[in-house]
Order: sequence, then C-alpha cells, then structure tokens
Amino acid sequence: MDPIILLFCTIFFAAISLGVLLYSKNSNASHPNLPPGRMGLPLIGESLEYLLTGRKGYPEKFLNDRMAKYSSQVFKTSILGESMAVVCGAAGNKFLFSNENKLVTAWWPDSVNKIFPSSTQTSSKEESKKMRKMLPNFLKPEALQRYIGMMDNIAQRHFEASWEGKQEITVFPLAKRYTFWVACKVFLSIEDPEHVSKFADPFNALASGIISVPINLPGTPFRRAINASELIRKELMAIIKQRKIDLAENKAAPNKDILSHMLLATDENGQYLNELNIADRILGLLIGGHDTASAAITFIIKYLAELPDIYNEVYKEQMQIARSKEPGELLNWEDIQRMKYSWNVACEVMRLAPPLQGAFREAITDFTFSGFSIPKGWKLHWNVNSTHKNVECFPEPEKFDPTRFEGNGPAPYTFVPFGGGPRMCPGKEYARLEILVFMHNVIKRFNWEKLLPDEKIIVDPLPMPAKGLPVRLLPHKP
Repeated sequence: MDPIILLFCTIFFAAISLGVLLYSKNSNASHPNLPPGRMGLPLIGESLEYLLTGRKGYPEKFLNDRMAKYSSQVFKTSILGESMAVVCGAAGNKFLFSNENKLVTAWWPDSVNKIFPSSTQTSSKEESKKMRKMLPNFLKPEALQRYIGMMDNIAQRHFEASWEGKQEITVFPLAKRYTFWVACKVFLSIEDPEHVSKFADPFNALASGIISVPINLPGTPFRRAINASELIRKELMAIIKQRKIDLAENKAAPNKDILSHMLLATDENGQYLNELNIADRILGLLIGGHDTASAAITFIIKYLAELPDIYNEVYKEQMQIARSKEPGELLNWEDIQRMKYSWNVACEVMRLAPPLQGAFREAITDFTFSGFSIPKGWKLHWNVNSTHKNVECFPEPEKFDPTRFEGNGPAPYTFVPFGGGPRMCPGKEYARLEILVFMHNVIKRFNWEKLLPDEKIIVDPLPMPAKGLPVRLLPHKP
C-alpha cells in the first residue's frame, strides 16, 4: 500500500477512535448507569451484524446473543448510526407502548426521512397525529365490512389471471400483486390491473430501500427508493388534484375511499390536510397495506405446504363456508367471523415469521428502565423476536401450534406483530380481512407442494423466501 495512503488511514482511524472514546467517556460520565452492551465499531456501530443476521435468515440471533450476554430486559448498542437501547420481553413492550408521548416518541431512520421528506417537517408531524386519529375511524371493522365483497372479487380475478391453469407459480410476487391491487382499490379506488401494475415496480423498489444504508449513489437500494418515491408521489399528486375537482363537482362520493376521506377531513380549526402530506401518507399506507400482508400470506402458503394436518383443518373450515354460498355470492362479514381456525393459523404464522420485525422510538426525556438510565435523545428499539420466540412467553416456541390463540390467547404484550399502544398498526383489521379472503380463495382451489424444500429465508427488511417460494399447484378435483 502507498505509504501516504497508509499514513492517512492511520490518522483517520485514530481520529475517529479518539472521537468515539471521548464521546463514550462524556456520555458515560453524565449517564454512568447505561444498560450493559457494546457500541461496536466507530461510525457504523453494530449495524452490519444487525442487518447481516437478517440477511442470513436469523434476525433473532442479534437479539438472543445480547440478551444472553448482557441482560434479558435491556441492552445498549449502536445501529443505523444511533446510540440505542433495545428493550426486550413483554415488560419492555408494555413499558414502551404505555409511555408513547410521555417518555418516548416515534422515530425513523434517516433513510425513511429522506425518502419521505415531509416526515421531517414539524407541521407534518402534527398532521401525522391528525392522520392517526383519522385512520382508526376509516379502518375499524364496521367501516371495513363493505370492502369484504370487493376484496373477494379482486381475489377471484387474481386467481383466474395468475394461478388457474398453471402447474407452477412463485408465491411472493403474486401475493404482492394481490395485496397491492386491494390496497389501490381501498385507498385510491384504482382497480384497473394495468393502472395497478404501473405502480407495482416502483413500489417494490421503494419497499426494498426504506430500511437501508442511506448512501445516495447510483445503483444503491437507497437511490432506487428515492427515485421510486418521487415517481409515485408525482403520480399521486395528479390523482389527488383530479379527485379534488371530482369532489367539488360531486363526481366522487365523500366516502368513496380513504383519499376522499383525507381530502375532506379538517382539524379543530377547520384546516384541511396538506396535499403533499396526504400524498406521503397514502404512499405509506400503500406500502404498509400490501408489503406486510404479502409477507404473511407467503409464509401461510409455506407452512400449509409443510403441515398437511393444519392444511386439512383450514380446508374443512373454508369449504364449509364455500358450500354455504350461492353461485356467484361473495364473502361477507359473517363468513369472515366463521374463519376462527384459519385466523389462529395466520397468527401462529405471524408469530414464527413476523412481517414486522419491530420499530423504533426516541427518548424525549431522561428516564430509567429496569434499573438502567436511558438518556434523552437516545433511540430505543423493540423487536418481536424477544417475545415471539421466547420460551417464557410461548412454550416450545419453534413448534407450530395454532391452539395458542384459542380462548384468551397469548398473555398481553407477548404477541405483537402489529405493535401496541397508541401506535398499534391501524390497519390490523384491514390486514386480517385481506389475509382471510386470500386464504379462502386459495384453499378452495388448490393444494400445493414446495419446489425447494430447503429454501432459505432472508429478512431484508421483511422476511421472505430467498427464491420467492416456488410451488407446484395441485387443483382440487370438481
């Protein structure tokens, strides 16, 4: 190596190490009782290990190793460029979910803030609170009941176009196609497959780059995500402007979809929501409304292929419902309520392969948790795997057992695929409906076999089979 380059590297890393050492000493001096743990390498912390364990298919390893070495309640680390306390177990979940806007507030990595630039604006944060108050009204069970028939219709068209008549298919991309079609219809009243498919590719690029290293260089996942978000936002702004005209001219019903709902909603001062923020919120809803559900659907197909006894029980339940329907009659709310075993199976799938790995918060004041100091400004992370695969929360955690969800189900704060507290995913009921509608339509048509018995699972940032879960379809005989 060139001596000058070697000297530069030595001085650079020495300066970095000295800075980190001084920071660490100052931080520990003012907060001597930080949680146990390690902060990793200068600048990058333990981010690589955190991301790589997911890429290798073992996202819980990062968590379990540190819980065993340092503390089963809380440990410190540095990931995504931030000093972070990782809270663990049901007690940690309860603490964070119960102290929203008291001790902690929502926080997203820089990659998210740069892809959704309005999220960094104070006005946007206030509008986000208005949005979270508004969404439960639109996404509560009573409001969603009218969409069940529409979801069933889309599912039938999806299976006719993409599954029927085929011997082999790849599940994950098709699951994304179905959930994205449903999301476009519910949120924007777009159901033309051609229009939906125009959105699909940029959305996939966007979803892949949301939780990524924020390096804005050509070819990186982060740059592709930024480009995709700008493309989609431009399209959404055109849709928003046209919808405003249609609403003003009474060409669109006020309760047509969530976009109309947002455009007509006002705050306590009579102010309407900002158009750019509506575009970003719709963007977020479209991602949340199809990415996590498509991951859950894919793993339902995976587990049902591996567990024929479970498949048979789901088949019995779904065929009982199918036989009760008149030809051409769509699913309704009563049918969904009869799918109890199917939903228990879906919940057990989400316990073992949670679509959402966790979320982040920021400390808005100094506080103590489990005897350790958490400084103001530190970030916090809760992770589903600290309970979902914890023997104290779920006996024989690796065993697939839908009966865990019978009766009162798991203990509070142990099963958290949708988060909890004030920031629990407002689309929980929406996800339940589109998952169950999909299960009904696939089960009554097919059984299936995995083509790659040992297909690897990766987490990036959602769990997914490395090859998309190719299967051989076995249509039921008439």
